Order: sequence, then C-alpha cells, then structure tokens
Amino acid sequence: MQKSFLLYATIISVLLSVFTYMYYSKELAFTKAQNNTYTKRYQDSISTMKSQLADANYFSLAHNDNAQNYFEGTQNEKFIAYEKLIPYVTEKLFDFNQDPKGNPYTGQDQIGAQKFIINKVKILNHRWIIADYNDGQYWGEVLLKYFVNEDESISFEIIQSVIYQK
Repeated sequence: MQKSFLLYATIISVLLSVFTYMYYSKELAFTKAQNNTYTKRYQDSISTMKSQLADANYFSLAHNDNAQNYFEGTQNEKFIAYEKLIPYVTEKLFDFNQDPKGNPYTGQDQIGAQKFIINKVKILNHRWIIADYNDGQYWGEVLLKYFVNEDESISFEIIQSVIYQK
C-alpha cells in the first residue's frame, strides 16, 4: 500500500509540475505579446502626437528658419536672437493691457464695463502675430504686424481684428 501511495504521489507531483510549467510559460508568452501590442500602440500614438505638434508649430517663429534668418542682420547691424525676441515682444504686447481703456491692439473699443485685454499671443514669423483677447463676455482674435525698431523698441500695427458673437 505504501508503494502504491508513493507511486500515486510521484505521478501527481510530476503532473502538477508539468501543468505549472506549461501555465507559466504560456503566461510569459502572453505577457510578452501584450507588452508588444501596447508598445506598438504607444509608439504610434507618440508618432501621431509628434506629427500633430509639428503641424501646429509650422507657423511659429521658433520653428521657421527663414524668419529667424531675418533677425541675423549684416555685419553692421545687431544680431537679435529669436529666443529672446519672442518673450520680449510678448511682454511688450501684454504691457498694453494695463491701459485703463483696454489694450489698443485688440482693434476693439470698450463695449461694456470691462476692457479688452490680450490673453494669448503666438508670434508667427518675423512680421506677424496672432493674439486672442476678451473682456469677460466677448472674445476675439487679432492679427498684428510688428516691427523691431533701431532703438530695440517694438511697434505694432493692427492688420485685422475679429470679435465673436456672444
């Protein structure tokens, strides 16, 4: 009886070992396949996002070599780095928000009690800026032309302004 018990115990332990080995080897293969699927999906998502970001930044001074070259100048002129120019121009445009009648470069007169101020600015190239503005009730966008003067001051000119309906 003891011999048959040892025989059955050995057979059961061998079968358990085989089933355990098969289970973990299949689980490892399944996990690897699942990880490969997720990795491919994430790489595709990252690639798509990079493409969308490149498309969104196509019209940007920071990514436009021709517009950047405009500020290089000749030997007699000063060099203006676009990395410093972008925040400088943006700051100068935001400074006009302090005007009690609102920012004059929104292209809109004050409608209600609130004044129009510029919220977001994107410098498109060496000459144009697009900006978003609002007064709390009305929203709009403005296309501006900017110039860097000899004394390194910035002057702005409104090209077109649009205000959206409420």
